[in-house]
Amino acid sequence: MPHLAIERWAKSSDCEPDAPVVLTVEGPHGLLIHAVTQAAAARGAQAGARLTDARALEPSLIAVPADPQGDAALVATLARWAGRWSPLVEVDGADALRLDVTGVAHLFGGERGLVRDIERCFARIGVTVRTAIAPTAAAAWALARCSRSAGEGLPEQLPSLHVSALRLAPDTARTLERLGLKTIGALLDMPRLALARRFRGGEDVVDALDRLTGRKDEPLTAAPVDPPPRAALRLEEPATHPEAAAQALERLIPRLVRELQERHLGARRLSLMGFRVDGSVAVASVATSIASRDPKHLNRLLSDKAATLDPEFGFDAFALQADWTEDLGAAQDSLVEEPSGTRDIARLVDRLTVKLGPRAVRRPQAEESHVPERASGWVAAVSSLRAKRSNPDKRKLDCRAPSGLAMTARPQHLLDRPEAIDVIYATPEGMPRRFVWRRAVHDIARAEGPERIAPEWWRQPSSARLRDYYRVEDATGRRYWIYREGVIGDGRGGLPNWFIHGLFG
Repeated sequence: MPHLAIERWAKSSDCEPDAPVVLTVEGPHGLLIHAVTQAAAARGAQAGARLTDARALEPSLIAVPADPQGDAALVATLARWAGRWSPLVEVDGADALRLDVTGVAHLFGGERGLVRDIERCFARIGVTVRTAIAPTAAAAWALARCSRSAGEGLPEQLPSLHVSALRLAPDTARTLERLGLKTIGALLDMPRLALARRFRGGEDVVDALDRLTGRKDEPLTAAPVDPPPRAALRLEEPATHPEAAAQALERLIPRLVRELQERHLGARRLSLMGFRVDGSVAVASVATSIASRDPKHLNRLLSDKAATLDPEFGFDAFALQADWTEDLGAAQDSLVEEPSGTRDIARLVDRLTVKLGPRAVRRPQAEESHVPERASGWVAAVSSLRAKRSNPDKRKLDCRAPSGLAMTARPQHLLDRPEAIDVIYATPEGMPRRFVWRRAVHDIARAEGPERIAPEWWRQPSSARLRDYYRVEDATGRRYWIYREGVIGDGRGGLPNWFIHGLFG
């Protein structure tokens, strides 16, 4: 994945596609270039060069700090995802994966079909890859990184590759060049004894050649996979009774809870699987609003779902798996014996969700927007979604209201949609004096404002108008939140429009 770092950065950046951006890391003598965009590469920037040297040639380069840890986490995630092509996947450095595809290529229509499927799947997620298949891991590494055209069936290209394709130290590669041994083919023609005498220890060229040609094994070390907590139960005879799944829960839940305790985890989503004698699988799943490993609570959630599993010709095995878990260590609810009630509310939400469905039980969620009607939304009560970022780069744009305004002065009741009102005011941009809402006239006794809220230019069209909000109180003591949309002469419409948006108290 030669462009992994820059492609990952580009997905979360709002810079122009043709911007000359370079990602930098700290070096021993200043910043070093870690990755470059195509525009920066066209201006002479290269990975590994010093930023000061690159800017001396091209001052317009835009330097952005790289995120090697985030890149490594993405590679680890891709390694687990690559298990679709091989049971043995190894993370190779910061930007590559090595897969043992022995005996699996026929499942994808041969080696060419396997390569096409890998490249197609990575292209779908926006990651550029260079793929090569070879008899040895070292040969595949050399072809993928150093050959002009990656792919399968290319071992004949190995002799023409540069000696750096052997993964030798830079000093060793330079020494071989001075000796006139610039390609792998030239090394293969040399006597092994002469190479062994000249290059020893960490400069063992013979060892590198043996790993390339298969004389020496280079086993792959698979990326560690932490399987989800799971408890299984096998039956001596197929069970056809409808309550078999519910009875199996009584034995599966204590086993699963024990494993969750050992791993200091709590379950957020559980799946009960019933394996039928004909090879089919029946699945029932539940989710929780907070991490839990309380046996009684989990049994209460799953018991109704288990009763819906149809045994058909009979179940011969059951499994209970925690598909989604979170860290859950030992904690004290309160300093006194009375619990805080948080767990009881969460358990009630879980039971209602199981009974009524996830769409019927929802909770409010704050969204990152300074437009009032977009500042909150509704999600499923057991959802793990977080507020989406309305602007991808908050370092460049602060969407919060001015610090001089009290953000807590918001109405307790916000209308689903702002309703138009007629307002009388002394001057075009002065304080409102009277408004008509739902055929009722309200004389304004007190008014506070305005609080100006600009439109979100990255979401709304350029014709959107700003808002000036006022907190007003009528003669009877009722308080309202109204706003004027637009100002005279803003070039985005005619006269300003007035709306009521919320009620206080």
